[in-house]
Parts: sequence; C-alpha cells; structure tokens
Amino acid sequence: MTANRTVTRNLTRALRPMAGAPLLFGLIAFLTPGPALAADDPAVKDGPAPQETPATPGIEHALPIGPAGLLPAAAADHPVGAEDLLEISVFEIPELNRTVRVSERGTISLPLLGEMEVRGLTGMQVEEVLRDALTQKYLQDPQVSVFIREYGSKKVSVIKEAGSHLYVIRAAPEGTTETIPVGVGDLLMNRNPELNLAVQPGDVVSVPIDRPVYIYVDGAVKTPGRLEELASRPITLLQAIAKAGGTTERASLKGIKILRRGADGTQTDIPVNLKRIRQGRQSDPLLEEGDVVVVPETFF
Repeated sequence: MTANRTVTRNLTRALRPMAGAPLLFGLIAFLTPGPALAADDPAVKDGPAPQETPATPGIEHALPIGPAGLLPAAAADHPVGAEDLLEISVFEIPELNRTVRVSERGTISLPLLGEMEVRGLTGMQVEEVLRDALTQKYLQDPQVSVFIREYGSKKVSVIKEAGSHLYVIRAAPEGTTETIPVGVGDLLMNRNPELNLAVQPGDVVSVPIDRPVYIYVDGAVKTPGRLEELASRPITLLQAIAKAGGTTERASLKGIKILRRGADGTQTDIPVNLKRIRQGRQSDPLLEEGDVVVVPETFF
C-alpha cells in the first residue's frame, strides 16, 4: 500500500447501534463483568495496554458500560474518555484498522498519525478528526468509522452484598447526591418497571449487608432464649413468641412488655396486650435488634 493510495467509496454508511443506558435489573443479574483485554491480546494493537481499575475498599465491581462489560453501550453522543475502547476502521485499508484503548492522557496512537487527542470528542467527532488527518497527509477522501466498544471511562460501581434493599447513589448537578431506595424483591421477583432504573455513568449501586440481629424472649414461654434473625426480615411480637414455642398456660397475655434500649442507653418499656393482637384489635409490633420480650405469669 502506498501513502498516496486513493480510496473510492460508494457505500451508504451503516447505522450504528444506539442502545440506551443499562437498566438496574440487568446490572443486578450480571454482577460479574466480562474478561478484560490483556496487554498482549491481539484485539488491542498499537495502543496503550488496558489498565486494571485500582481496588476500592467496599466496591466489589466497577462495571464498564459496553459489550465487554455485559451492559449496553452508551448513546453515541457521550464524549470519549480515558480507558474507553475504540474500534477504528478505514474502508478498504485493513492495515489501518485498529482497536485501541484511550490512554489516561486522553490520547490514542495510530499508524501514520501517531498520538492523537480524542478526550471529550464524540464518536462521530473522532471520525472527522481522523478523516481530516488522513486526508491532509496520505489519502483522498478516506472513509473512517469509529465504534466505541466500551465506555471504560463511565463506570457504575456496585457494592455487592446481601440484603433486601439496594440504593442507587447518584450525583446531582449542583454537587449534592441523591439516594434512591429500591426493593430488590419487588424489582427481581415482581419486575416492577418503576424500580428498573436506568443506571447512569458514575452511579453507585449499594446493597447493605444482611446482618444477623438478636431478639430475646423471656418468661412464660415454652422455650425462652435468644432468637437470631436477619436485619432484612424483621419479625413481629407474635412471630417471636411462636418461635419461642408459644406461651404457657400461666402466661399473662395482657401484661407482656417489650424492653427496648435506645442509643443513649436508656430503656423503654412498651406494654403489649397479646390477646388484643390475636383478636386483630391491636397491631402486631415489629421487634428491633436487642429487644427483650418479657411474658409474665399470672397468679389467678
């Protein structure tokens, strides 16, 4: 191939895929990103080797938005940034075709053209820059195509732990952050479309850990002692007493108390009428971590 090779083109440019932002359901379903391209991978030629994302405490995955990360590519008007993976093709000149990773400086390295600044440009703008550079030095009317395979600069962080709720933490334009609660069961099991949020670059999806909590049942029950529950699945007074084997014949159903200790160490005694709860005349209270349910005996 000579430097002055003329390229004749009568092709209609194919439309690029225009996928929207990834949805929260897909993010939860695919927490493990695809394998990263190794430095010696043949798909990466003449460009900076991909760099591993530094480990962040508490962050299980930082998922790139793109096919390699099992998430749809972002819209074509998003600007290119560091770590993005670009697929560059020059029609009828396969020697110039390259898949390159944008460096931390926001540049790519190409044959004939050397290092070029692409940070902040859209895919179509990168095409124009490359087309102009090739036209000025080497080719007549080259047809350049740029496909952004992976938006590595626009990651979504996922804190992967167990729990019944997750929270989408999103930066607001004025510099503040917005926390959006999402019920995992309603999202995954019921497929609630209102909870299937479009995940945006920079979002942090946090699922609080599902830790054990302890509740104590004492007094006139058949098996008094400690109950171990999950924070995501709090139990009620009736459930706790049932787990303790139920009340004895001498239990005073009207004199039950829930002993609850506040953050300042003070104790609050909450009187409960179990008979009225069973009759549906009083709500069945949810128990909190550290609660002590005391079922007294009656002497009559």
